[in-house]
This record gives sequence, C-alpha cells and structure tokens, in this order.
Amino acid sequence: MVDMDKIVSLCKRRGFIFQSSEIYGGTGSCWDYGPLGVELKNNVKRLWWRDCVQSRSDMVGLDASILMHPRVWRASGHLDHFTDPMVDCRACKRRFRADKIDEEEWVHYCEATKGNRFTIPGGQACKHCHHLRSLCPACGKGELTEARQFNLMFKTFMGPVEDDAALTYLRPETAQGIFVNFDNVLQSMRMKLPFGIAQIGKAFRNEITPGNFTFRTREFEQMEIEFFVMPGTDEEWHQRWIDERFAWYPRYGMRKENLRLREHGKDELAHYAKRTADILKQHAQFSGTALEYFDEESKQKLVPYVIEPSAGADRATLAFLVDAYHEEEVREEKRVVLRFHAELAPLKIAVLPLLKKNNRIVETAKQLTADLRRRWHAVYDDTASIGRLYRRQDEVGTPFCVTVDVQTVGDEKAAADDKVTIRDRDTMEQVRVPIDNLEPVMTELMAGHWSAVACRLGLIKN
Repeated sequence: MVDMDKIVSLCKRRGFIFQSSEIYGGTGSCWDYGPLGVELKNNVKRLWWRDCVQSRSDMVGLDASILMHPRVWRASGHLDHFTDPMVDCRACKRRFRADKIDEEEWVHYCEATKGNRFTIPGGQACKHCHHLRSLCPACGKGELTEARQFNLMFKTFMGPVEDDAALTYLRPETAQGIFVNFDNVLQSMRMKLPFGIAQIGKAFRNEITPGNFTFRTREFEQMEIEFFVMPGTDEEWHQRWIDERFAWYPRYGMRKENLRLREHGKDELAHYAKRTADILKQHAQFSGTALEYFDEESKQKLVPYVIEPSAGADRATLAFLVDAYHEEEVREEKRVVLRFHAELAPLKIAVLPLLKKNNRIVETAKQLTADLRRRWHAVYDDTASIGRLYRRQDEVGTPFCVTVDVQTVGDEKAAADDKVTIRDRDTMEQVRVPIDNLEPVMTELMAGHWSAVACRLGLIKN
C-alpha cells in the first residue's frame, strides 16, 4: 500500500501539487497544481473529453457560468437540503461532521493509566479502560455541541451592494448548469434521444472536514455528464455507462486490482436523485419553462430520464498518481518511478546531453528538443550526471529519455554516426536510433510498442 505522506512529499518536491498560499501559512484543504501537476491534470481532462465527448456522436459539450441565478439552487433543492450535520468542540472550537466523527482517530486521556495521552483509531475503544470516544476527537477534553445542519454552499454577492437581493452562490456542482441549458442545447444542436451534455468546470463546497490531500477539498473540478434517455431505457443505459466508465481507468494504465465498483446506499444519493426525471421537472416548475422532449415517433412530449456518469478531475488525477507510484531496488539503490501511461505523463520525452561541456552535443540535443516539441511535451536537461538525470525523469514519470553522446556528433577519433540512444522508463532498456528516424520511432513508442522497436533495432548491451 502506498504511503500518502510519500505522495505528498514527491508532489511538492517535483512540482506536482503545492499547498495554497503556503508562504502565508497555507489555506486549509486548498491546493495549487505546479508545473507538472497542471500537465497531468490537463491530460486527464483532455483524455476524458476526447473519449466521452469528441469520439461519440451522441455527446456535446458545454461550459456554464459558475455564478447562476439563486433560484436555480432553490429549484434543485440545494438551499434546503444540501447540508451536513455539524458539531463543535466547546474547548478547542474544532468542527466535525456529526455523521463521520466516529470514523476519525481520537485523542484520549486515560484515567486507568493516570491520565496518559493515547491516539486511538476511529471506532475503537481504549485498550486500557475500554471507554469509547465521548469527547472531542482532536483535543480529547472538550464536550461537543448538539448537531445542527450546515449548508455547504459558499455565499457571495453580485454587484456593489451586499444585501439579500444581491445574494448568490458559488456553484456546488456543475450539473445544474447542464439542466438549465437542456432546452438551449436541444434546440441549437437538434439533438435526438438518447444524447448527453458534458462539461468540465470548478465547483465549490464548504466542507466541514475536508482532507486526505486532494481527495476532499473545498474547491475542485468536476468532469460532468448528464445523459438523457427515453423513460424505460434508463436501466440499460445506466449499466452501459457503468461498464464504460469502469473500463476507462485501466485503459490508461490503472491496475484493475486497485479499482472497485461500489453502489451508493440510499442514504448517500444526491438529495434530488429520487428518480432521474425529478430535477428537470423542478427546473421547469420554478423557471416556468417547459423542459421537455418531443418524440417524433410517438408524437408525444416527454421528460427524459437522466444518467449521470460523472467523475472528479482532482480525484482521478490523484488516483492515477498513486497507482503509478513504485519503489524498487536497482543496483542496490532505491529507484522511485511513476509508471504513467504515455498519454497521461506530464512530460513525454527528456533530451539529455551526455557531456554538457561539448558544444556540438549540447547544440544537437537542444535542436532535437525543439523538433520533438512540435509533437510532444519534450524538455532539455543538463543539470546533473546522466545517471541522476535518468532517476529524476523516472521520478516524474517521463516515459522516454533521448541521450545525445560523442558517437552522435563524432570527434577527432571517429566520425559521427548521427544516432541517439532512447531509454525506456519502465524496463530501463536502451536502443540506438538514427536521428532521421527518431520521430516515427517515437510515434511507435508512444503507442506502447517498445518490445517491437527493441526487437527490430536490438538492445544496447550494458
């Protein structure tokens, strides 16, 4: 099992994810994606959009505003029902979700051991006095208040006057932007059932107890789909989308043993997910606009059912990152490697000069980098020895390194062979490739054909 502390440390050290506003002490559960993190997350979103929208004839895209009319949230039920039960500690003032508090580890000052302080796993009793938690889990001393409902939406004001008339909210989800644009999309794109509307965008929830790195945060990005179907076909489409989404993650390298399908309990469903027609009817009622579909075959108007095969961009990014993390021993040294699928990797190719004081090697390497950048995200690096450069690229998940050496450019002893060495991240095997043939070979390698290339060109013997 991967230690999350190692992931957090790697993310900061190698430029994936930073604590937001860190120089000011940080902002709780807010994170900034660094140079490599933003590339990784953008790749996740790009692949999701390509596979879920651009490659399908029954999907279109949308980018709705974050700020919406306040009545949207009244109609959707968020104003009345989008709440969590909250309790406060009377001593340390920490706040907790009342329905999750027993899952947290808790601090206990045990009278049976003369007041010694213990940290006990959530749901377990003290092994000395056998008492269960009754006080604050954080300080172990304060009593907790009665639970009260806390709305998770962030309030803000639109315009120069901060009064009730100007009150609005940062959207807690992107789905409502799709629902309220149902008729606009239907009419402008002449869609026929079944069809879907997708969007990727920020959402905001004032979580009481966020945490676990980027898994639960107050600001996050959703990859949302609302797929509208004929009543009576919803169960079939629901299963088809489950199968499709479940297969998407292994397609980009995630190990199947790290995936599980969990059905939500009835108490976990969204407050509007009684049955899928309800939400469109609610918006039709509150807005006065009929959100219906005219079926040409039956000549009837109907309210479609909706399937929501959505995902979190931040959670998917974290899942791919954790799954990719590996530690192994190579020549009695620890090697940390991120085994990203080539399409997910933040950097695709690192071009490395074997000797940074050899001008011909450096010039050739920089020109190769510029050429490769026309198709892939390639970088040039000469800031360490070749062995350390390889390890650095392994640690950030770069699939291939291209090394330019003396043989490439030649010297007074031998003519240039105009070849470079390509090293595979996962196997650490190497092949020698003519520069003129580098781009088509890299195309093969990006498609996952290292074995075929290695067989054809022959491996370099170490």
